[in-house]
Amino acid sequence: MLIQLAIIGLLFAVFPLALVLISKEQNKFRKLIAVTLFLTFDLIIFGAFTRLTDSGLGCPDWPGCYGEANPFQAHSEIKAAETLLPTGPVTVAKAWIEMIHRYLAMSVGVLIILQMGIAWWKRKSMRHSPWLPTILFVLVGIQGAFGKWTVTMKLQPIIVTIHLMLALTILGMLVWAWQREATQLVLKLPPLLPRLLPFAFVILVLQIALGGWVSTNYAALACHDYPLCNGEVVPQLDFEHAYTLWRELGRTGSGDFLPFSALITIHWVHRSFAWVVFALLASVAWLSRQQAETKQLGNAIFAVLLMQFMTGVATIYFSWPLAIAVLHNAGAALLVLILSVLNYRVRSSAVPVS
Repeated sequence: MLIQLAIIGLLFAVFPLALVLISKEQNKFRKLIAVTLFLTFDLIIFGAFTRLTDSGLGCPDWPGCYGEANPFQAHSEIKAAETLLPTGPVTVAKAWIEMIHRYLAMSVGVLIILQMGIAWWKRKSMRHSPWLPTILFVLVGIQGAFGKWTVTMKLQPIIVTIHLMLALTILGMLVWAWQREATQLVLKLPPLLPRLLPFAFVILVLQIALGGWVSTNYAALACHDYPLCNGEVVPQLDFEHAYTLWRELGRTGSGDFLPFSALITIHWVHRSFAWVVFALLASVAWLSRQQAETKQLGNAIFAVLLMQFMTGVATIYFSWPLAIAVLHNAGAALLVLILSVLNYRVRSSAVPVS
């Protein structure tokens, strides 16, 4: 099975590798990073789709599906499970969604291993240290372990949330690796921007973690209206149970059923903190628009913030439609990508205006 899975991972990596080889770009290594970055972004979105369709346990073992490399070979076991419980967690469709997610993850792993190999092989002639691709390789290994635990620990919320945050960490580091291969620009920026950007990035990451906690606890519909929450400005809150991190899905730390007030708390905190994030990132966007080289990034931040607000509210009023929920997740990943680009450019080449 492991050999078959390795072959499938290699096959999934063939097309992006072909794009690198046929590219007219002179710096093939930078092109490889760019293709890996694009595929990682897609993987994060497909991971959100996997989670939102309840397909995380579509194959109840790891790394294969009922000990097989693909759902075709495990079809009889999957159908037997689906017959017993037609709505899941194991169905033919969910098994394929879960395994395609794993195949895409393996292909990203192959591309990152290739980056690390090239970086060490050509370390004397390359502009940068090979340690960043090496750290990425280590992170991919840790991410694979959390992917396994997501399944074996039955979607335990803290494990799934860390799995998401590691994926975004890898995305941000790939952005950093991609940007450092580009020609450096000298920017004249408002003095506040270099100081504000790192803080804004940390706040964004915290908000995404809160959003991941909403998703992994299935608390997206705990408040059925907006801007009020179930008709109240501040509903009854239960922080003790809401933020007990080490517990089973739907359970308290002591093993009892999670009270609904805890789900309301998880939802309310995420939507309330969103206003802090919105104000801070809007300030970053406004400051970025003051310089021609970063104006497009500032405009992009404004656009994605607007999309995040609209999709967040629409998720509530339209009862969590799949397409809008996936788009909301995509917006979070896109903000990480844009702010990673902006952080790199400001930190590596900015000259503050005195």
